Amino acid sequence: MNKGFWRIKSATSKNLSKESKNMNHDELKLRLDALDFELKSASFGDCVELDFARLSDESEIKSIAKALMPWRKGPFRLAELFIDSEWRSFVKFNALLPHFEANGKRIADVGCNNGYYMFRLNALGARQIVGFDPSELFSSQFAFINHFLKTSIIFERLGVEDLPAYAAQNGAFELIFCLGVLYHRSDPISALKQLKSALAKNGELILDTLIIDRDDELVLSPAKSYAKMSNAYFIPSLRALEGWAARARFSSFELLFTSDTDLNEQRKTQWIGGQSLNDFLSSDGLTIEGYPAPKRAYIKLK
Repeated sequence: MNKGFWRIKSATSKNLSKESKNMNHDELKLRLDALDFELKSASFGDCVELDFARLSDESEIKSIAKALMPWRKGPFRLAELFIDSEWRSFVKFNALLPHFEANGKRIADVGCNNGYYMFRLNALGARQIVGFDPSELFSSQFAFINHFLKTSIIFERLGVEDLPAYAAQNGAFELIFCLGVLYHRSDPISALKQLKSALAKNGELILDTLIIDRDDELVLSPAKSYAKMSNAYFIPSLRALEGWAARARFSSFELLFTSDTDLNEQRKTQWIGGQSLNDFLSSDGLTIEGYPAPKRAYIKLK
Protein backbone atom coordinates (compact mmCIF):
# COMPACT_ATOMS: atom_id res chain seq x y z
CA MET A 1 0.00 0.00 0.00
CA ASN A 2 1.22 3.46 -0.89
CA LYS A 3 1.43 5.17 2.51
CA GLY A 4 1.96 8.58 0.97
CA PHE A 5 -1.31 8.37 -0.92
CA TRP A 6 -3.36 7.46 2.11
CA ARG A 7 -1.73 10.17 4.20
CA ILE A 8 -2.95 12.86 1.84
CA LYS A 9 -6.33 11.26 1.32
CA SER A 10 -7.00 11.31 5.05
CA ALA A 11 -6.50 15.07 5.08
CA THR A 12 -9.59 15.81 3.00
CA SER A 13 -12.62 14.30 1.30
CA LYS A 14 -13.16 17.09 -1.20
CA ASN A 15 -12.92 16.59 -4.92
CA LEU A 16 -10.05 17.96 -6.95
CA SER A 17 -9.92 21.55 -8.09
CA LYS A 18 -12.10 22.71 -10.95
CA GLU A 19 -9.17 22.16 -13.28
CA SER A 20 -9.48 18.39 -12.75
CA LYS A 21 -12.96 18.09 -11.25
CA ASN A 22 -13.66 14.76 -12.95
CA MET A 23 -10.97 12.93 -10.95
CA ASN A 24 -11.33 12.63 -7.18
CA HIS A 25 -8.95 10.80 -4.84
CA ASP A 26 -11.01 7.62 -4.73
CA GLU A 27 -11.18 7.36 -8.51
CA LEU A 28 -7.48 8.12 -8.80
CA LYS A 29 -6.60 5.34 -6.37
CA LEU A 30 -8.89 2.84 -8.11
CA ARG A 31 -7.35 3.58 -11.50
CA LEU A 32 -3.81 3.39 -10.15
CA ASP A 33 -4.45 0.16 -8.25
CA ALA A 34 -5.76 -1.43 -11.46
CA LEU A 35 -2.36 -0.99 -13.11
CA ASP A 36 0.02 -3.91 -13.04
CA PHE A 37 3.58 -2.63 -12.96
CA GLU A 38 7.10 -3.30 -11.78
CA LEU A 39 9.39 -0.32 -11.44
CA LYS A 40 12.78 -1.06 -12.97
CA SER A 41 14.61 2.13 -12.03
CA ALA A 42 14.15 5.78 -11.18
CA SER A 43 16.50 8.70 -11.70
CA PHE A 44 16.35 12.16 -10.22
CA GLY A 45 18.26 14.51 -12.46
CA ASP A 46 16.72 17.49 -14.22
CA CYS A 47 13.77 15.24 -15.07
CA VAL A 48 12.33 12.78 -12.55
CA GLU A 49 12.33 9.63 -14.68
CA LEU A 50 10.67 6.27 -14.05
CA ASP A 51 11.46 3.18 -16.10
CA PHE A 52 9.39 0.04 -15.80
CA ALA A 53 10.26 -3.63 -16.13
CA ARG A 54 6.54 -4.27 -16.55
CA LEU A 55 3.64 -1.91 -17.19
CA SER A 56 0.20 -3.20 -18.08
CA ASP A 57 -1.35 -0.10 -19.65
CA GLU A 58 0.81 2.87 -20.59
CA SER A 59 -2.15 4.60 -22.25
CA GLU A 60 -3.94 4.64 -18.88
CA ILE A 61 -0.99 6.44 -17.30
CA LYS A 62 -1.26 9.12 -19.97
CA SER A 63 -5.01 9.37 -19.44
CA ILE A 64 -4.58 9.83 -15.69
CA ALA A 65 -1.82 12.41 -16.15
CA LYS A 66 -3.99 14.40 -18.57
CA ALA A 67 -6.87 14.33 -16.08
CA LEU A 68 -4.55 15.86 -13.48
CA MET A 69 -3.62 18.91 -15.56
CA PRO A 70 -2.30 21.55 -15.26
CA TRP A 71 1.22 20.41 -14.38
CA ARG A 72 3.07 23.47 -13.10
CA LYS A 73 6.29 21.92 -11.73
CA GLY A 74 8.50 19.19 -13.19
CA PRO A 75 9.32 17.71 -15.63
CA PHE A 76 8.51 14.02 -15.16
CA ARG A 77 8.87 11.03 -17.46
CA LEU A 78 6.97 7.79 -16.87
CA ALA A 79 8.06 5.17 -19.40
CA GLU A 80 7.56 6.94 -22.74
CA LEU A 81 5.23 9.60 -21.33
CA PHE A 82 6.95 12.98 -20.91
CA ILE A 83 5.10 15.49 -18.73
CA ASP A 84 6.54 18.77 -19.93
CA SER A 85 5.55 21.03 -17.04
CA GLU A 86 5.14 24.80 -17.29
CA TRP A 87 8.16 25.40 -15.05
CA ARG A 88 11.47 23.72 -15.78
CA SER A 89 11.95 23.36 -12.05
CA PHE A 90 15.48 22.04 -12.32
CA VAL A 91 16.67 25.54 -13.26
CA LYS A 92 15.85 26.74 -9.75
CA PHE A 93 16.77 23.53 -7.94
CA ASN A 94 20.16 23.17 -9.62
CA ALA A 95 21.03 26.80 -8.89
CA LEU A 96 20.22 26.23 -5.21
CA LEU A 97 22.11 22.94 -4.89
CA PRO A 98 25.47 24.47 -3.83
CA HIS A 99 23.78 26.40 -1.02
CA PHE A 100 22.32 23.68 1.19
CA GLU A 101 23.00 20.21 2.59
CA ALA A 102 20.08 17.76 2.58
CA ASN A 103 21.74 14.51 3.62
CA GLY A 104 20.46 13.23 6.97
CA LYS A 105 18.19 16.23 7.61
CA ARG A 106 14.51 16.57 8.41
CA ILE A 107 13.20 18.87 5.69
CA ALA A 108 9.97 20.76 5.02
CA ASP A 109 8.93 22.02 1.60
CA VAL A 110 6.32 24.73 2.15
CA GLY A 111 4.25 25.29 -0.98
CA CYS A 112 5.56 22.00 -2.34
CA ASN A 113 3.24 21.85 -5.37
CA ASN A 114 3.37 18.31 -6.82
CA GLY A 115 6.53 17.29 -5.00
CA TYR A 116 9.16 17.71 -7.71
CA TYR A 117 11.61 19.32 -5.26
CA MET A 118 10.81 16.72 -2.61
CA PHE A 119 11.63 13.85 -4.94
CA ARG A 120 14.94 15.50 -5.73
CA LEU A 121 15.67 16.13 -2.03
CA ASN A 122 14.77 12.53 -1.18
CA ALA A 123 17.40 11.34 -3.64
CA LEU A 124 19.97 13.48 -1.82
CA GLY A 125 19.56 11.43 1.35
CA ALA A 126 17.18 13.51 3.45
CA ARG A 127 16.18 11.74 6.68
CA GLN A 128 12.54 12.81 6.40
CA ILE A 129 10.64 15.11 4.06
CA VAL A 130 7.28 16.72 4.73
CA GLY A 131 5.53 18.75 2.06
CA PHE A 132 2.92 21.40 2.85
CA ASP A 133 0.43 22.54 0.23
CA PRO A 134 -3.35 23.03 0.59
CA SER A 135 -4.05 22.25 -3.09
CA GLU A 136 -5.85 18.97 -3.64
CA LEU A 137 -4.82 18.96 -7.29
CA PHE A 138 -1.14 19.11 -6.36
CA SER A 139 -1.58 16.44 -3.70
CA SER A 140 -3.16 14.20 -6.34
CA GLN A 141 -0.29 14.80 -8.76
CA PHE A 142 2.10 13.85 -5.95
CA ALA A 143 0.07 10.73 -5.18
CA PHE A 144 0.19 9.77 -8.87
CA ILE A 145 3.99 9.93 -9.06
CA ASN A 146 4.54 8.49 -5.60
CA HIS A 147 2.28 5.53 -6.34
CA PHE A 148 5.12 4.18 -8.48
CA LEU A 149 8.08 5.45 -6.45
CA LYS A 150 6.60 4.52 -3.03
CA THR A 151 8.79 6.97 -1.12
CA SER A 152 8.23 7.77 2.55
CA ILE A 153 7.64 11.46 1.76
CA ILE A 154 4.68 12.91 3.66
CA PHE A 155 2.31 15.33 1.91
CA GLU A 156 0.20 17.47 4.24
CA ARG A 157 -2.78 19.45 2.92
CA LEU A 158 -1.73 22.40 5.08
CA GLY A 159 -0.43 25.92 4.57
CA VAL A 160 2.32 28.06 6.04
CA GLU A 161 -0.09 29.24 8.75
CA ASP A 162 -0.27 25.65 10.04
CA LEU A 163 3.49 25.32 10.56
CA PRO A 164 3.72 26.50 14.19
CA ALA A 165 1.19 23.95 15.43
CA TYR A 166 2.57 21.20 13.22
CA ALA A 167 6.14 21.73 14.39
CA ALA A 168 5.04 21.92 18.02
CA GLN A 169 3.32 18.55 17.70
CA ASN A 170 5.69 16.73 15.36
CA GLY A 171 9.04 18.42 15.79
CA ALA A 172 10.94 21.24 14.12
CA PHE A 173 12.81 21.09 10.81
CA GLU A 174 16.51 21.44 10.21
CA LEU A 175 15.94 22.75 6.69
CA ILE A 176 12.87 24.47 5.25
CA PHE A 177 12.26 25.41 1.63
CA CYS A 178 9.70 28.10 0.88
CA LEU A 179 9.89 28.82 -2.83
CA GLY A 180 7.50 31.17 -4.60
CA VAL A 181 5.11 31.55 -1.67
CA LEU A 182 5.83 34.77 0.22
CA TYR A 183 4.38 37.20 -2.34
CA HIS A 184 1.13 35.23 -2.25
CA ARG A 185 0.72 35.97 1.48
CA SER A 186 -1.29 39.05 2.49
CA ASP A 187 0.80 39.28 5.69
CA PRO A 188 4.36 38.34 4.69
CA ILE A 189 5.95 39.18 8.05
CA SER A 190 3.54 36.83 9.81
CA ALA A 191 4.40 34.16 7.24
CA LEU A 192 8.10 34.60 7.99
CA LYS A 193 7.39 34.31 11.70
CA GLN A 194 5.48 31.09 11.09
CA LEU A 195 8.39 29.68 9.09
CA LYS A 196 10.83 30.74 11.80
CA SER A 197 8.78 28.99 14.47
CA ALA A 198 9.12 25.66 12.63
CA LEU A 199 12.92 25.82 12.36
CA ALA A 200 15.08 23.76 14.69
CA LYS A 201 17.96 25.43 16.52
CA ASN A 202 20.61 26.29 13.91
CA GLY A 203 18.12 25.39 11.18
CA GLU A 204 18.08 27.12 7.79
CA LEU A 205 15.31 28.54 5.63
CA ILE A 206 15.82 28.72 1.87
CA LEU A 207 13.48 31.42 0.60
CA ASP A 208 12.62 32.49 -2.93
CA THR A 209 10.42 35.49 -3.60
CA LEU A 210 9.77 38.17 -6.18
CA ILE A 211 11.59 41.45 -5.59
CA ILE A 212 11.79 44.91 -7.14
CA ASP A 213 15.11 46.56 -7.99
CA ARG A 214 15.40 49.45 -5.55
CA ASP A 215 18.03 50.60 -3.06
CA ASP A 216 15.53 51.79 -0.47
CA GLU A 217 13.08 49.99 1.82
CA LEU A 218 10.00 50.24 -0.38
CA VAL A 219 7.49 47.57 -1.36
CA LEU A 220 5.35 47.23 -4.49
CA SER A 221 1.73 46.44 -3.62
CA PRO A 222 -0.16 45.89 -6.89
CA ALA A 223 -3.68 47.32 -6.92
CA LYS A 224 -5.27 44.41 -8.78
CA SER A 225 -2.67 41.99 -10.10
CA TYR A 226 0.98 41.48 -10.92
CA ALA A 227 1.79 39.52 -14.10
CA LYS A 228 -1.88 38.47 -14.05
CA MET A 229 -1.53 37.11 -10.50
CA SER A 230 -4.36 38.59 -8.46
CA ASN A 231 -2.88 36.96 -5.34
CA ALA A 232 0.49 38.74 -5.53
CA TYR A 233 0.22 41.16 -2.62
CA PHE A 234 3.64 42.53 -1.66
CA ILE A 235 6.85 42.58 -3.71
CA PRO A 236 9.70 44.03 -1.65
CA SER A 237 13.07 45.52 -2.41
CA LEU A 238 15.95 43.53 -0.95
CA ARG A 239 16.33 46.02 1.89
CA ALA A 240 12.63 45.78 2.70
CA LEU A 241 12.85 41.97 2.62
CA GLU A 242 15.79 42.09 5.00
CA GLY A 243 13.75 44.29 7.30
CA TRP A 244 10.87 41.80 7.22
CA ALA A 245 13.29 39.01 8.16
CA ALA A 246 14.63 41.04 11.08
CA ARG A 247 11.09 41.70 12.32
CA ALA A 248 10.47 37.94 12.14
CA ARG A 249 13.54 37.51 14.40
CA PHE A 250 15.88 35.86 11.93
CA SER A 251 19.44 36.62 12.97
CA SER A 252 21.11 35.98 9.62
CA PHE A 253 20.11 37.16 6.13
CA GLU A 254 22.25 35.88 3.24
CA LEU A 255 21.51 36.78 -0.37
CA LEU A 256 22.41 33.72 -2.43
CA PHE A 257 21.65 35.14 -5.88
CA THR A 258 18.99 36.88 -7.95
CA SER A 259 17.57 35.88 -11.30
CA ASP A 260 15.15 37.17 -13.90
CA THR A 261 12.33 34.76 -14.71
CA ASP A 262 12.57 34.00 -18.42
CA LEU A 263 11.07 31.74 -21.07
CA ASN A 264 13.80 29.17 -20.52
CA GLU A 265 12.39 28.54 -17.05
CA GLN A 266 8.66 29.22 -17.40
CA ARG A 267 6.66 28.76 -20.60
CA LYS A 268 3.43 27.45 -22.01
CA THR A 269 3.29 23.73 -22.81
CA GLN A 270 0.55 21.28 -23.78
CA TRP A 271 0.46 20.15 -20.14
CA ILE A 272 -1.02 23.36 -18.70
CA GLY A 273 -3.81 24.23 -21.12
CA GLY A 274 -3.63 27.93 -20.34
CA GLN A 275 -1.46 31.03 -20.31
CA SER A 276 2.12 31.35 -19.10
CA LEU A 277 4.91 33.91 -18.76
CA ASN A 278 4.84 35.14 -22.36
CA ASP A 279 1.19 36.10 -21.87
CA PHE A 280 1.96 38.00 -18.68
CA LEU A 281 4.54 40.38 -20.20
CA SER A 282 4.14 43.28 -22.60
CA SER A 283 6.33 44.05 -25.60
CA ASP A 284 8.24 46.72 -23.65
CA GLY A 285 9.60 44.17 -21.17
CA LEU A 286 7.22 45.10 -18.34
CA THR A 287 4.31 43.09 -17.00
CA ILE A 288 1.03 43.71 -18.78
CA GLU A 289 0.06 45.93 -15.84
CA GLY A 290 3.16 48.08 -16.40
CA TYR A 291 5.23 46.83 -13.46
CA PRO A 292 8.86 45.66 -13.67
CA ALA A 293 9.19 42.15 -15.08
CA PRO A 294 9.54 39.25 -12.59
CA LYS A 295 12.83 39.09 -10.76
CA ARG A 296 13.52 36.70 -7.90
CA ALA A 297 15.85 36.73 -4.93
CA TYR A 298 17.08 33.56 -3.28
CA ILE A 299 17.82 34.02 0.41
CA LYS A 300 19.18 31.85 3.21
CA LEU A 301 17.79 32.78 6.61
CA LYS A 302 18.83 31.54 10.04
